[in-house]
Amino acid sequence: MLNLQNVIARLSENSIAIAALFRGVSELQARWKPDAEAWSLLEVMNHLYDEEREDFRQRLDLTLHKPGTPWPPIHPSAWVTERSYNARDPQISLDAWLQERYASLVWLRGLQNSDWQRSERSGATHAGDLLGAWLAHDHLHIRQMNELHYAYIKATAKPFDVGYAGDW
Repeated sequence: MLNLQNVIARLSENSIAIAALFRGVSELQARWKPDAEAWSLLEVMNHLYDEEREDFRQRLDLTLHKPGTPWPPIHPSAWVTERSYNARDPQISLDAWLQERYASLVWLRGLQNSDWQRSERSGATHAGDLLGAWLAHDHLHIRQMNELHYAYIKATAKPFDVGYAGDW
């Protein structure tokens, strides 16, 4: 069973992990992509920022407190290019996301006796689904950021081979 206090603790710890995976990389690495279809670390960071403020917190709030209200539309995959994520300043992007995550944690700590079974307008998604997905979303992008770090090391180590590190 999903426990709000555990989710809050995990989201808080994840903010440290995500910041650590992003902090200190060069501008080149922040914008680097292993291929044309992949996202850069900077694009991941700005995606997390927009999701934090326009998706998870907002939709969970509507589901818990105004269940009949339609969710505003979002287009996360389109935002990457529409909002020019890869052209943004890396430090400003990190700081903005950390500020939004802090606001989310404060908001989550203020929830009292929430009905996690409450669903949004269509009835397809419950508040508990959103809470669990929020935490899972962090971990998907922590994995993605790790993969980007590994790919960058592998690409920039050439002509040397990183295989000695072990199987990825």
